[in-house]
Parts: sequence; structure tokens; C-alpha cells
Amino acid sequence: MAHKQHKKQQTKVEKRPIDLLFEQYALYHQQGTNQFIHWFVVPLMTFSISGIIWSIPFPHLNFLGQYNGFINWFTLFMAVVVYYYLRLAPTLSYVMLLTFGLFSYLIVHLEYWEQAGGPTLWSVCLILLIISCIGQFIGYKTEQKKPSFSIGLQFLLTGPIWLWHVIFKKLKFPY
Repeated sequence: MAHKQHKKQQTKVEKRPIDLLFEQYALYHQQGTNQFIHWFVVPLMTFSISGIIWSIPFPHLNFLGQYNGFINWFTLFMAVVVYYYLRLAPTLSYVMLLTFGLFSYLIVHLEYWEQAGGPTLWSVCLILLIISCIGQFIGYKTEQKKPSFSIGLQFLLTGPIWLWHVIFKKLKFPY
């Protein structure tokens, strides 16, 4: 009898921390409308937060010379977040690094627009953040649950990689 029980325990696959995190996150995203809304508002929220962090003045570092503009609060934030993702699931961290690269490209173009007389980067991103928060609350209203990001930073950081994990699962791509 003990042999059979030991064999059952051996065949039981231990879940990775990332899988447990996704299971917890999914509990707040059961309803189809909420899931659909999240496909738009999570990337928008992630982008807008990235742009707001980018907008925070960063000290000029003379030793960087011509590369001084490439280091800012967002690049430091991005490095920490990508490292966090790397610890959870390397493949997802790589795709988030590419996502942040795309966001950086778009943010730089918003800076060009600002320099040409357009609105400030931070104001555009603040408006996008407000729109994405409204969308989040609409989604959670249909779910009849409080927003998962209100639980803490970990759930706020989970949203973007949760979307990528859904794509990876559909493509049967390991993460």
C-alpha cells in the first residue's frame, strides 16, 4: 500500500510558482467580457505606466556621454521587472523585454510629438492610464470582483505576462 502511495506522489507534477500565480490571477478573470476588455486595457495600462515613469526627470550622467539619454527611470524599472519575469519564466521575460522595447519606441515618438508642439508625454500617458483604469473597472464590474491589481504590485506585474502566457498556451509554446 505504501509503495502505491509513493508512486502516486512521484507522478504528481509540482506546479511552478508562475503556474500558481497564473491560477490566482485567473480567479479574477473568469468572465468573458472581463477577459476581452483586459486584452486592450492591460497593454494600454502597462504602456501608460511605462511612459509616466519615463517622464520622471533623471539626473544627467556625464560619464555616459552621447548615450546619456538611453538611461532613465523607465530603463531601470524595466530591468528590475524583466529580471522578476526572468525568475518566473525566462521565455515570458524575453517577450516582455521585446514588448518594453516596442513601448520605448512609441514613447520616443511621443517625445518627438511633444518637441514638435504636441502634448507632454506624461499628460498623454496619464490620459491613457485613466482610460485603461476605467476599462479595468468596467471589466471587474462584469466580473463582480475587485480589481486584481488592487491586491498588490505582484498582480499588477502579472497582467502583461498573463496575456502572453495565454498566447503561448494557444500556440503550444512552452514558457
